[in-house]
Amino acid sequence: MAQQAYMTDTDSGDPDPERRESRMRSLIRRLFVRAVSGWRGDRRIWLRGLVTAVVALLLSAVMAGHAHIPNAIGNLGSLTETFLPWFGLLIPLLLVIALVRKSATALIALVVPATVWMNLFGGLFFDKTGTGGDLTVATHNVNADNADPSGTARAVAAAGADVLALEELKSTAVPTYEKALEEKYPHHEVVGTVGLWSKYPVSDVRAVDIRMGWKRAMRATVTTPSGPVAVYVAHLPSVRVKLEAGFTARQRDRSAAALGAAIEHEKLPRKILLGDLNGTMNDRALTAITSQMRSPQGAVGGGFGFSWPASFPMARIDQILVSGLDPTASWTLPATGSDHLPIAARVKVDTTAS
Repeated sequence: MAQQAYMTDTDSGDPDPERRESRMRSLIRRLFVRAVSGWRGDRRIWLRGLVTAVVALLLSAVMAGHAHIPNAIGNLGSLTETFLPWFGLLIPLLLVIALVRKSATALIALVVPATVWMNLFGGLFFDKTGTGGDLTVATHNVNADNADPSGTARAVAAAGADVLALEELKSTAVPTYEKALEEKYPHHEVVGTVGLWSKYPVSDVRAVDIRMGWKRAMRATVTTPSGPVAVYVAHLPSVRVKLEAGFTARQRDRSAAALGAAIEHEKLPRKILLGDLNGTMNDRALTAITSQMRSPQGAVGGGFGFSWPASFPMARIDQILVSGLDPTASWTLPATGSDHLPIAARVKVDTTAS
């Protein structure tokens, strides 16, 4: 059967979006060709922009070799890894400089950092969200200074998570969260400044010592319809960036090591970690944890999933990590009264099901 081609017009009379996109690519290509057309016969294009080319290659070295940047001075390695995705913003800046300088050398050199960045983060531009899953989990640092704890609780509960973790719970605000969440979550436990709310029975609850002197981590067994799952909730110490001391994260690093050891000794094969880890998956300081668990955002999410600060998210320091379960989806929830964004994921507990 012969196929007919149709064109749909917008209100402005423009052709359909695909054709507009094609025209935009064509326009950009013509502008680029026009910009470099005057370079023909100019031998200086290979001599100009050498500094830009060197900067491009140094940028490549930093991104590709970030794991080798030492932490001895101000935890510079961890600081670099925390904001590593943002290094990509330097590439278009260097591209503009190369074009203005009419430097063929710089343009060729820019291929290297562009390739490195795409190799590190290019896959995050593709939505890998799958289907299925029998358990939805969410976590949110609600901020101790949150002016609307009740509204925050209702907003996060609206996501429909089966298991919800909250961090930075002020003792005076706990009753407010309990009242706001009691209808949807019949089971809950609060340990120190972290809490767990669940639609399914919760047992074997205990504090996890993360070497802070007070309780900011807990462990519980959630008995889901597909079997028991060990759920950890943690709020690792904050980090600070100071001119005189650099990236100060020594306490965070000690707590991460302690939390990793606790998870390693967990007897249940299916484990979930929910919480504010004050570090990204790229940060080597969290290796004790990330080496044994994986992030649903990296496996089945779309985009970077930045969660902090809520006003202009720049890093994903709130994490959902799993082991012994298959993640099927991961996403960021709308902003609440907190300075963090809540995040959620869906996982398959019954990994034997087809």
